[in-house]
Amino acid sequence: MTADEPVMVELDEDEREVLAHGLTEWGGPARCTEALAVAMDFGGIAELFEHVVRLRPLVRAGQPLSPRDWRRVLVSAEIVFASDVFGSGWDWQSTTGFRDDETIRLLRSLQRKIARGARIHELPPVEPAEPTEPGDPA
Repeated sequence: MTADEPVMVELDEDEREVLAHGLTEWGGPARCTEALAVAMDFGGIAELFEHVVRLRPLVRAGQPLSPRDWRRVLVSAEIVFASDVFGSGWDWQSTTGFRDDETIRLLRSLQRKIARGARIHELPPVEPAEPTEPGDPA
């Protein structure tokens, strides 16, 4: 299995919805930074939003994703749910309809299923972006 080879992970509807909301919330109450987007294995905020548009319908439809995308989707949901500084935090329940206790239960299930199915812990660590000098073209 490679980082980009699609893998099917069997999820129930609520699990898929939590992951989809975990992506959608970045366009709502969440406040991502460039550094956080890179830490989640996106090239930056612009790339995060490009992947949200691509990944959200795939997740909702129960389609296979690459292990790298499974890791991105899971960590995105974990951060956007839990963090009130960067994510939805206190707003999660009102914007997604999922209670906190229900979301935690679903995230724990997702962590097990995605770790086993997509073997995301075997992927190489996320490489930090190369620093650029002021005035360098990106």
